[in-house]
Amino acid sequence: MLLDIYRYRDLVFALVSRELKVRYRRSAIGFLWTMLQPLLMMLVLQVVFSSLFRVSLDFGNYPVYALSGLLFWNFFSQSIVASMNSLRGNAPLLRKLPVPKEVFPLATVISGVINLCLALVPLLLILLVTRHPLTPALLFLPVSILLAATFTLGAGLLLSPLSVFFSDVIELIGVVLSILMYLTPVIYPMSILKDSKFLPVVRFNPVRSILEVFRDPIYQGEIPPLSHFTVCLGISLAALAIGAFAFRRSSDRIPFYI
Repeated sequence: MLLDIYRYRDLVFALVSRELKVRYRRSAIGFLWTMLQPLLMMLVLQVVFSSLFRVSLDFGNYPVYALSGLLFWNFFSQSIVASMNSLRGNAPLLRKLPVPKEVFPLATVISGVINLCLALVPLLLILLVTRHPLTPALLFLPVSILLAATFTLGAGLLLSPLSVFFSDVIELIGVVLSILMYLTPVIYPMSILKDSKFLPVVRFNPVRSILEVFRDPIYQGEIPPLSHFTVCLGISLAALAIGAFAFRRSSDRIPFYI
């Protein structure tokens, strides 16, 4: 698979470029939406929790905590949905050319990584405005992003064929992602679940582990512990291996269903 992807690397780059252009073609402010959307969502959460529900947010710098979580979740969820749509969206190309089909989910994840990197700009501004400590641990972020991308690509490869064989899977996964977001500490701290029966579910949620590796250098100002990083690396590689295996087993049947 890696050799096929390398052989068609020019196609991957072209697909990434097209993905980014199509996404913002009719948008008045283009790539700025990548930065504004999570920022506006963070402001809404700040108002809802602190003013409407009067929840105490004194556990730390909530804007940084929420925004970093939202950036990760937007990348993860949007990349998976885009991966599931990528095969049907490129059906004419798949029918005419003998290209490796895995390049299409890969291109969507790479474009998601680019969007995530752009969205880090408002996060940096929030860090500066709130005087959140800027530590050398931020240099670990490329590793965190690579880990998140590996995990997301594995999930995308696993689910993409299913979306071709069963059209309702995309809607089903959308519901599952909505539920999974609330089972992942994206907008709330783990500490509020200390007496909850859902604590084991959240604690052993693999997405939570990947999220913490991404958020720790930003919010905690620390590189994740080696033991935790090793577990997350294993989770990401396992997800990629399972996704690649499932995708290869199904790839020959894909052209007959699109």
